[in-house]
Amino acid sequence: MIPVRCFSCGQVIGNKWEKFKARVDNGEDPEKVLDDLGVKRYCCRRMLTSHIDLIDEVIEYGRK
Repeated sequence: MIPVRCFSCGQVIGNKWEKFKARVDNGEDPEKVLDDLGVKRYCCRRMLTSHIDLIDEVIEYGRK
């Protein structure tokens, strides 16, 4: 689960995750995708590029 806001500056970034992930998975350069999405600050760019989506793996432990 991507955080809604950047931990450092508070800019909303949660709404950009799906578009970012889809475009990078299709082979686009992450730098250009972030530029197109309007993510300029390095702290926000870090939040998106370093995120590891583990929710699908962790949810298995919550099911009964």
